[in-house]
Amino acid sequence: MLTTERHNLILSMLTQKQAIKIQEIVEATSASESTIRRDLTELENLGKLVRIFGGATVPSRYANEPSVIVKSSKNTQEKVQLAKYAASFIQNGQCIFLDAGTTINHMIPFLHEKNVIVVTNGLTHMDLLNELGIQTYMTGGFMKRLTGALVGSQAIQSLESYRFDLCFLGVNGIHATHGYTTPDPEEAAIKKLASSHAQKTYVVADHTKVNTVSFAKIMDIHDAELIVNEMDNETFESLIKLTDVKVVSP
Repeated sequence: MLTTERHNLILSMLTQKQAIKIQEIVEATSASESTIRRDLTELENLGKLVRIFGGATVPSRYANEPSVIVKSSKNTQEKVQLAKYAASFIQNGQCIFLDAGTTINHMIPFLHEKNVIVVTNGLTHMDLLNELGIQTYMTGGFMKRLTGALVGSQAIQSLESYRFDLCFLGVNGIHATHGYTTPDPEEAAIKKLASSHAQKTYVVADHTKVNTVSFAKIMDIHDAELIVNEMDNETFESLIKLTDVKVVSP
């Protein structure tokens, strides 16, 4: 089978199944495993797929962003574990940025005794921050209806006034080559700017975001330390070469 034919078959299989294993492709094409690995690498470089441990999946870059209600209902236990661990890096009296992500929202209950100052673009964070008496500053900006995130020029202008000890971000995609990504370019710009104004940035995300690529790039992997709850060895080895990776066990 010619290379072009193999590539077309691989993409056709992905269209049908969304994710496929290398062994499935080997059986379908009668090609060697090393040949299929090369095919997958070539197709990934073309942006046609994303390689994952033992196979490949379709890029999520054109997927619609789920609402905050949908996101907050998924992997709740894992998100709380991640949030508690992430909050342990915050020291008393620090100024921190909390992104509008749902995993970041779970950090708030672990902050009430730390005497911190919070800046956030997440409207969904405000009730809990206020309830716990945490000194908080909101950015201005346009409110995204689905996620409750404040974005746009006013949010960017507001962030220019602040400097942070720590920045905590949620993302939709984590990939060794493509970096940290999210569906909305405006939200990506907010995340990138907040990170650039912080002494250190942590990306806090559950395992479903690993080896996923979304539409808008936020920054490269080495620009933030990664806190995640699960990761296969192959991916861990590729990411640990680029940044500090903390895997939070249950």
